Amino acid sequence: MRAIALRRWVVLAFIGLAGTGVAAGPALQSVWKASDISKLDFAGKKIAALVITDDLSLQMSGEEALVRELSARGVTGVATYRIVPAEQLRSPEGARPWYERAGAQGVVAVRPVSRERSRSYRAVAWGGYYQDFWSYYSYSWQSLSPVSTKIDTIIVVEILVYDLGRNRLVWAATSDAKNPASLQSFVADLINGAVREMQRLKLISPDAVRR
Repeated sequence: MRAIALRRWVVLAFIGLAGTGVAAGPALQSVWKASDISKLDFAGKKIAALVITDDLSLQMSGEEALVRELSARGVTGVATYRIVPAEQLRSPEGARPWYERAGAQGVVAVRPVSRERSRSYRAVAWGGYYQDFWSYYSYSWQSLSPVSTKIDTIIVVEILVYDLGRNRLVWAATSDAKNPASLQSFVADLINGAVREMQRLKLISPDAVRR
């Protein structure tokens, strides 16, 4: 159930991405680029948007939002749910012919990879039982945890770019958020920043301007 909730959280965040201009980029981590590929221009090519989730309705919403982000930068985006039947989606043998029939030349895939919960401790206010030693002495032996506990949730999402012509991963990165106040803005930042990096590496034309 937690895995389903995580996927639902991430894909819901994609809804409404189009039309949101984000000035500040995300903190991309573990950024990687294939060293033997000097140029790969996706501008004008058909690129499939793939959001990996086991909820079809959320997959549809997320992929459409990602398509809008790509299309706004000169890439012909297509949602995977539109070209691959749901019953064929989970196996490469079933999905690959549909990608090929659609003429997809690349894929931008987004997937939540973990939800971590970390526990931190902080001292209680130094009042009440703490004010004199013998009150504290009695209290301390009855309550051996003189701290309060705070649970942090860290969401980690990966974004991958594949060149289907070579069947190669060409770019990858991860990003995380700790107790995000706005789920939508976190994922919007991730997509926006990743696409800007793709432009810088000429995976998308540097001249493509977001409308």
